Amino acid sequence: MHREPLSPSARWALSSLALSMLMPSLDTSIANAGLPTLAAAFEATFQQVQWIVLAYLLAITTLIVSVGRLGDGFGRRRLLMIGIGIFTAASLACALAPSLAWLIGARAVQGLGAAIMFALTVALVADAVPKSRAGSAMGLLATMSATGTTLGPSLGGLLMAHVGWQSIFVINVPLGLLNAWLVYRYLPADRTARKSVAFDYPGSALLMLTLAAYALAMTVEGFTRTLLLLSLLGAGMFILVEKRSRAPLIHLSLFADARISGSLALTLLVTTVMMTTLVVGPFYLSRGLGLTSTQTGLVLSIGPMLAAVSGVPAGRLVDRFGARPMVPGALLGLACGCGLLALLPVSLGLLAYVLPITLVALSYALFQAANNTGLMAGVGQDQRGVVSALLGLSRNLGLITGAAAMGAVFALATGNPTRAPAAVIAAGLHMTFGVATALMLAALGLGAFTHWRLASPVRERTAQSR
Repeated sequence: MHREPLSPSARWALSSLALSMLMPSLDTSIANAGLPTLAAAFEATFQQVQWIVLAYLLAITTLIVSVGRLGDGFGRRRLLMIGIGIFTAASLACALAPSLAWLIGARAVQGLGAAIMFALTVALVADAVPKSRAGSAMGLLATMSATGTTLGPSLGGLLMAHVGWQSIFVINVPLGLLNAWLVYRYLPADRTARKSVAFDYPGSALLMLTLAAYALAMTVEGFTRTLLLLSLLGAGMFILVEKRSRAPLIHLSLFADARISGSLALTLLVTTVMMTTLVVGPFYLSRGLGLTSTQTGLVLSIGPMLAAVSGVPAGRLVDRFGARPMVPGALLGLACGCGLLALLPVSLGLLAYVLPITLVALSYALFQAANNTGLMAGVGQDQRGVVSALLGLSRNLGLITGAAAMGAVFALATGNPTRAPAAVIAAGLHMTFGVATALMLAALGLGAFTHWRLASPVRERTAQSR
């Protein structure tokens, strides 16, 4: 495929989208390393300061679809600028927080801005760069996401140690002002400007409550069954409301298209498995292999660093060969990497962990670039915001589910991973990644169906459904 060169304005437009992905990704993890410091600063318990992280993640998870749908009607560029403004102002409010309650509330508002940025950044790629460069652009956004999440803990710890906890939020202010100017100056204006936007308030409220119940069920102990039941009831009510709505938040006909529903399901499965490496890895490296804390941190950084640096090359492969053959190839790589983690003996030492993780990380970068490019390429202009938001929601739900479900598998296999001997930890790793391998083989079958056999464009089916 001929790759059309990027104009200077397109490069700056892509830079604005990259920054729009980097900033909220950075704040997903930047506060984690400083929770002990924040607990001391506000004289709070660890359970209380955990809500500094949870409030941000819950706001993103519950609001991302609603703001994505709003962007389709209100104007994606216009709403992205508003989102950057909210994120920047809330960051300043976090830095000025006189109490823990203030900080948690400001983090929730910051999560609203982050939800807008996450939802619309991918949707705006088609407006910023030529179609022949879409894969490279998606790879760059994946790189920014991985870089932000990886850099967050180390940058946060460094700033807190030498400047103060307020600095982890103040850093967003100049970045936000720069980002807002880049979006205003270089992103193309919205094609349509509607004076009034029909918005599904009942559907939005139901979806937010449903997602909140599910996310809390996965993160808060003691009420899991009740919250899961509430999330199931909420999902059923949401479907009924959407079927009757004149302007639904999500056109349910979108899920009738196997390419959309398949891509979203693949994202959910893949991110569930990727979270397994973050849940199991620290215990295996420290207790199973006897590494020090510094050594464990260095080894754990290998996967995210590889995913970050390989994002753009993976996107170029997608531009050259197309998204359809790349997705099954990436899933096969993920399945093989997980299979090696499940089968390689502990006697091989660190090599038995690093080599499979390398394959997993590189395959994940290729999957993101190919899956996101293939999904968004066939989506109509008026649906890009909500589909991009659904993609982000699938990723978030996968991370939440992976932390809870795969963590439960590992705990079941080891009894108590904080006290289990090395041999039991190794057996737990093998069992957990055996389950992960099964999930990736299921994903491979689904990916083969959605990306090899289905040739009809998404836009044709969505047009017929209307």
